[in-house]
Amino acid sequence: MRYPSAWVMRFADELPARARVLDLACGEGRHTGLFLMKGCRVTAVDIDLSHVEALAGTPGLTLECRDLENEPWPYGEDQFDAIVVTNYLHRPHFPNYYASLAPGGLFIMETFTEVNTRIWGRPRNPDHYLLPGELLRLAPSGVRIVAYEEGLTELDYGVERIVWMKPGPVEKLAVSLGGR
Repeated sequence: MRYPSAWVMRFADELPARARVLDLACGEGRHTGLFLMKGCRVTAVDIDLSHVEALAGTPGLTLECRDLENEPWPYGEDQFDAIVVTNYLHRPHFPNYYASLAPGGLFIMETFTEVNTRIWGRPRNPDHYLLPGELLRLAPSGVRIVAYEEGLTELDYGVERIVWMKPGPVEKLAVSLGGR
């Protein structure tokens, strides 16, 4: 199993114990495991759960096999304290992310850009990679942008990363930028 993304790890400590986390397109479960170890309640969703079957029955974990690109969005409003999306892009989900995020909640995303396609040839489908600055344009109006990056990782993957906070009556004054 691969390690959790440094971007996700950088903001994971912002969530309180027992936070409700949606790990969308959870893949091998690298972020599911991270948040479970932090005491969060995690809903891990993917079209193929074979890579996370060994986690079934873990306290605080709900595994859901779903094809969210071809079925209605199943999550209600204000349901999650954080939504984590890495190496996955489906633009029509952005309004759903906002609706399902609790007030004061964090949206954490990191995925591939067109630069990655030019360097590595993947993803091939333009629906699956971001154009320059696109995550900033996809962020819903009124959210607080906590952090944003675009460029090459240490392994020369082209990515764009964002963390935004949904406004709420109670929210953090400031989020740690790491490096402590």
